[in-house]
Amino acid sequence: MPRCPKLVLEIIFHKKLKDVEISVPIVYGNISFWLGKKANEYQSHKWTVYIRGATNEDLGVVIKRAVFQLHSSFNNPTRVIESPPFELSECGWGEFEIAITLFFHSDVCDKPLNLFHHLKLYPEDESGPMSTKKPVVVESYDEIVFPEPSEAFLARVQNQRALIVPRLPAGSVLPPPVPVEDPSKRKRGDTKDHPMSQWFMNFSEADELLQLAAARQQVQAHIAKFRREISLLDGQQQQQVNSVSDQ
Repeated sequence: MPRCPKLVLEIIFHKKLKDVEISVPIVYGNISFWLGKKANEYQSHKWTVYIRGATNEDLGVVIKRAVFQLHSSFNNPTRVIESPPFELSECGWGEFEIAITLFFHSDVCDKPLNLFHHLKLYPEDESGPMSTKKPVVVESYDEIVFPEPSEAFLARVQNQRALIVPRLPAGSVLPPPVPVEDPSKRKRGDTKDHPMSQWFMNFSEADELLQLAAARQQVQAHIAKFRREISLLDGQQQQQVNSVSDQ
């Protein structure tokens, strides 16, 4: 009986790459503007909370949707963003912790990732005058690491600048990349021309971090290779010892 095509697809889809990892540099935080004369007791600031690529590349190749959990005083406090850019804007007066849950495409990871960001509205120097033109910006840099990624994931993102993708050994062949959605219906998801990009913090070390992460992956791959070779030699030596003892 021929094997079910769906089963074959699932086996190929979930085949893992040993001793390989993919890293995704991200930035998450908020920008808030004081409303000035328009401010009142309940709405003193307009703010935007977001997650973006560290170099403003499109994170939609990895993240399927983001869920922002706001304070319970907001209408519909659970906000689901189904496509990039992953952000939402609101007005309010108080600071609070926002839980951000990231869900990934099926070939990336089946477990969500939880992040937490404390919404910041007021400048550190609260005694100074507030400005409607200069916002308060708070951002955090981090990396999401996916160890032993699926071949389908790596094949799909190996040319994406938003990710740190390892070099595969010579002769390695990946399956044809399969898009996670219809490219003709997908809108641009990078934040390079974002209306508030002028206020984004410039992580000048981001490029250096990308290079260091790529070098780290190469070192880890070499270490794994040497471990396999040592294990193979140990096995051969043990076989020789057993042969001598049996004589």
